[in-house]
Amino acid sequence: MEKIDHLSLDKSQTELIEAAISLRKMAYCPYSNFKVGAALRDDAGDIHNGCNIESSDYTLTTHAEMLAIDSMVKSRVGAKIQSLAVALSSKSGYPLPCGLCRQKIAEFSDGDVIVYGVNLDELGLVSDIFKTSLNELYPFSFNAINLE
Repeated sequence: MEKIDHLSLDKSQTELIEAAISLRKMAYCPYSNFKVGAALRDDAGDIHNGCNIESSDYTLTTHAEMLAIDSMVKSRVGAKIQSLAVALSSKSGYPLPCGLCRQKIAEFSDGDVIVYGVNLDELGLVSDIFKTSLNELYPFSFNAINLE
């Protein structure tokens, strides 16, 4: 994983990150107040996005990454994730997908996915951007090969 300067991003990367930041504003999280936005680019170059939507019992909570993936799946049969940006505000740790989301990302990708973790400050401005890969985050994922 590497910390990257937002000035070094190209137009495509900036567009993806801005989409994740924008969707974060739509998050419904009255219980945790932990707003998350996610945007992914599929293998056709289209962007799909999502935000977290909480339930009072938390078991029905939808993660931002999951909603973005669901959006991609319903838009085109066989679409695959190429890159993903997650935007949230974290005072400690990295702004990266949880284990459940890593599994779902693995399910809907061919090979490796570039993951951008975008940490926002209290005003919603970018404080840090980290670039990594799904292989680095989730090296031994469970997939269809395990079911053979």
